[in-house]
Amino acid sequence: MAQEILGQNSLWSNFFRKRSEEDNSLEALLASVPIFSQLTARELRKLAAIVHKREYTSNEFVFSQGDPGLGMYVVQDGQVEIMFTDQAGVQKTLAVLKTGDFFGELSLLDESPRSASAIAKGHSRIIGFFRPDLIDLLNRSPKSGTKILFKLGEVIGTRLRITNEQLGNASANLERLEKNVGGKEDVDR
Repeated sequence: MAQEILGQNSLWSNFFRKRSEEDNSLEALLASVPIFSQLTARELRKLAAIVHKREYTSNEFVFSQGDPGLGMYVVQDGQVEIMFTDQAGVQKTLAVLKTGDFFGELSLLDESPRSASAIAKGHSRIIGFFRPDLIDLLNRSPKSGTKILFKLGEVIGTRLRITNEQLGNASANLERLEKNVGGKEDVDR
C-alpha cells in the first residue's frame, strides 16, 4: 500500500528513489574500497551515514604536503593528482587517482604530516572518513571498527611490501649503473 501511495505522486516517488539509488551507490562505492570490504550491508549503511561528502573544483587542494593527517579519502567522481615536492622544490606526480581509488589511509592511525599533496583535477566529488570518525565507530561498534582496522593493516602492509620491492629494485639498478660507470672509468684510465 505504501508503494501505491508513493506511485500516485511521481514527485515524491522520484525523490525517494533518487535518494535510495544515491545511498546504494555510496554504499557500493564504500564496499569496493578494500578497507571497508569486510563490512556487512548494515555496517556499510551506518558508515555511509557518517562519511563526509565534499565537492572540489579543478586544481583545488584536498590537502597539502606537510598538513596534519586527518583521515582518508575516496574518489567518488573525478580525479585527484597526488604530488610530491622535494627539498629543491621540484614537483613530481606520484599518481592520478580515479573513481573508487582511495588515499591518505595511514592518517587513520596517526596525525603525522602529509607526505604529498592531493589536488582535484577537474570537478571532483570526494568522500572523507576521518580519524575521529573511526575512533567513534570503534567506541560505538567495536566489531565494525575492528574489521576496518584489520583491513587497514592489510592494505598498509601490502603497500609497504610493494614499496620495499620497488626500493630494492631501484637500489639494485643503481648498483648496476655505478658498476658500469666505474668499470668504464677504469677502462678509460
